[in-house]
Amino acid sequence: MAVKLAPSILAADFLNLGADVELVNKHADIFHLDVMDGILVPNLSFGFPVVDAIAKKARRPMDVHLMIVKPWNYFERFAKSGAAMISFHLEAAKRDGKDASELLDSLKKLGVQAGLAINPDIPVEELYPHLEHADFILIMSVFAGFGGQKFMPESLERIAKLRAELDRQSLGNVRIEVDGGVGTANAPALVKAGAEILVAGSSVFGAEDPVRACETIKCN
Repeated sequence: MAVKLAPSILAADFLNLGADVELVNKHADIFHLDVMDGILVPNLSFGFPVVDAIAKKARRPMDVHLMIVKPWNYFERFAKSGAAMISFHLEAAKRDGKDASELLDSLKKLGVQAGLAINPDIPVEELYPHLEHADFILIMSVFAGFGGQKFMPESLERIAKLRAELDRQSLGNVRIEVDGGVGTANAPALVKAGAEILVAGSSVFGAEDPVRACETIKCN
C-alpha cells in the first residue's frame, strides 16, 4: 500500500488557511486535524468551527485526532462535520474506565474509520487487545500537545513491533499512522518500519517549498 501523507493543519497559517487547505487538496492525501482540550494534553487547539470550515473546501478525507478527555461525547458531532477518520487516545479511555474496543466499534457504527492513539510512554502491547476493532493505529512519536517537537527515534522500534503483532493477528488491513517530528529525513525509515500514514506539520507548512516537501515525503 502506498504511503499516505497527512499534513497537520495545526502547523498551517491560520491567516491564510484557504491556501494551505488547497495545498493539501492538490499535493497530499489526508487532512490531519488535531483537537486538543488542555486537559488530556497541555495545549488548546481548535474545534468545530475550524473543522466545519475546512470541510467545506476539503477534497481529501479529514482525519480528526481527538486529544481530549471523554472523546466519545463528540464522536457523532465530528462524524457529522465530515470526518472520514476519527482517533482517540487509549489514555482517555482508561482515564474513565471505558473499553477502547467498544469505543472503536461505536465509531465504526457512525460510518467513519476508527483509530486508537497512544503517547510514547504507553507500551504498544496495551494496544494488542483492541487491534481487531481498529481501522488504524496512531503512534505518537512525540508527546501529544505541541507541534514542532523533535522526533523520538525509539518510535521506529515501536512501529515495527506493532506491525509484527498486526501480522501475527492477520490484521494487515489495519494501518499504522505516525505523528510527531515526521519529515523528509525520517520518512523512509518510518515506512520501512511499517508506517502507512505519515502526519507532517512543520516539515510541510514550514518548508521553504511546501509542494516539494509533500512530494519528497510521499516518494518515500
